[in-house]
Amino acid sequence: MKAGPDIAMVAALVGDPARSNMLTALMTGRALTASELAHQAGVTPQTASSHLAKLEAGGLVEQEKQGRHRYYRLSDPDVAAVLEGLEGLAARAGHMRVRTGPKDPALRRARVCYDHLAGDLGVQMLDSMKKQRFVRQRRQDIELTAEGERFLTDSLQISANALSHPRRPLCRACLDWSERRHHLAGMLGAAILSRFTELKWTMRDPAPGSRVVNFTRIGEKRFATLFGDGK
Repeated sequence: MKAGPDIAMVAALVGDPARSNMLTALMTGRALTASELAHQAGVTPQTASSHLAKLEAGGLVEQEKQGRHRYYRLSDPDVAAVLEGLEGLAARAGHMRVRTGPKDPALRRARVCYDHLAGDLGVQMLDSMKKQRFVRQRRQDIELTAEGERFLTDSLQISANALSHPRRPLCRACLDWSERRHHLAGMLGAAILSRFTELKWTMRDPAPGSRVVNFTRIGEKRFATLFGDGK
């Protein structure tokens, strides 16, 4: 028996169609009930409970009890990063879902990847931040510069010192499945999207399971002013 991480076990958990649909639904960053996840997966509540028990035992999801309800969410941002990477691999290999619709362009333009901005605008933002020397990137490692700290404070009222976390990096590159390039993840990526929402520059699509992020008219203008087209 070979030593080391058991990739096969994790792959088996993610590889089941119903479980993969549940995990994808949790990529919205919202906590969902077992009934809501059953609907997203197209299975009965009993089958959903069985799948969720396996995902929880495998460390991919965690639950929180509130009153009579149990809510499930991804256990860690790393799980979201792996799922986003798998979506990119599936897209490159031509394994796309056959059901398409009017939301597909919106999903590719701007969406939430667990708690940070992804899609064309997410990639554009990171490109612009690199061009303006707010961050430096070396492969998946991203470093916030002194210029970047000043930009965050002056333009978005975000303090980089307040974003320290014992288990999560400040900045991280996340491979975008639709653009096949990196967008900004980590505590900073989450803080920026949260700030966009606070300023009413963005709104989440209210449809259950939707990951679409819609920019308001003022949000479009402010985003263009701050980040322009970094390509």
